[in-house]
Amino acid sequence: MTSRDAAATRQRILEHARHQFARHGYRAVTVKGVADAAGVSPNLITRYFGGKDGLFLAATRVEIPVAASFDGDRATLGPRLAASIVRRWFGEPGEDPLLALHRAAGERPEAAEALAAFLDANSVEPLHRYLRDSGLNDAEARGRAAAIDAFVLGVSTRRRVLRAELGDPAELEAWLGETIQRLADG
Repeated sequence: MTSRDAAATRQRILEHARHQFARHGYRAVTVKGVADAAGVSPNLITRYFGGKDGLFLAATRVEIPVAASFDGDRATLGPRLAASIVRRWFGEPGEDPLLALHRAAGERPEAAEALAAFLDANSVEPLHRYLRDSGLNDAEARGRAAAIDAFVLGVSTRRRVLRAELGDPAELEAWLGETIQRLADG
């Protein structure tokens, strides 16, 4: 197998793993099930990822591009963040690795810790800095960032994890934007 084939195979395995972990959570997914879906031997998953835990960690590597949401005045933060969130929730190709991590957080303490650490570093702290830099004192900025994070995580849990129904994208974006803006304004 050439390195190009190996990279393509590895990527195919990860796509199927993301899909299955996001849909079914950690516990219900098996190495054999992912291997069958990807058209490979389970041994190949062990070779590439070291087993189910390594596959899960690779499949749930997440990036959220929040920096663009922080370009602009605080008075329009809600709509900018909401647009970014809705784009991710409706537009992630395959399955969103953040959703897989979110679903697994209830089953595995490691996933819960990974999700919390990820959100702290990639959502709460950048939002805290933005709000502080927009003129709020540190305590206010921290509190409002935490409130926005809790709200978005709650909506994500309710609509993506418990129901898997997001509703109309435009309505969801408008509601999220208004609510996030109220939280940002205090």
